[in-house]
Amino acid sequence: METVQISLLVLLAVVFVIYRQTRTRPAAGTGSLYTAGAMIVLGLVSGGLLDSGGSGELIDTGHLALSVTLFAVEAVAAVALGVWRSRTVRMWVDDSGVAWSKATGWTLLAWLASMATRVALYFAGVAAGLTVSTGSVLVFLGLTIGTQAYLVARRGRALTGNRIFS
Repeated sequence: METVQISLLVLLAVVFVIYRQTRTRPAAGTGSLYTAGAMIVLGLVSGGLLDSGGSGELIDTGHLALSVTLFAVEAVAAVALGVWRSRTVRMWVDDSGVAWSKATGWTLLAWLASMATRVALYFAGVAAGLTVSTGSVLVFLGLTIGTQAYLVARRGRALTGNRIFS
């Protein structure tokens, strides 16, 4: 996929996910996990995992240790930011026993921090001389959205006494 196409896909995905989170919706659903998984897979296969010729794959073999370290930092940051955002989502159970969720202002602030963190990591990679991949943006988003979705669904299931993925 071309950089422009991936950038548009990322932008649309983020806008869609944030929009959905600002709407009141059942908390126990796992549909966002499928979207997150698709983003991770697309990010991994959108150019390959290893870069030996400067074409921008996830791991730059010319700077292997630094590239793997940055990728690991991105993954940890994505998960941590997903955990943080999941804690900012308002959750409640209605009279019929259904768990509901809705993003708060804190969730939107956490999304801004997530985007700022991703941009900072991108420019850190560029400054370090790494060949930066647009696919890594998809992996980052997939991990962070998936983490948040899983934890919100888990909280929703805990509120109603159901087990996740049952």
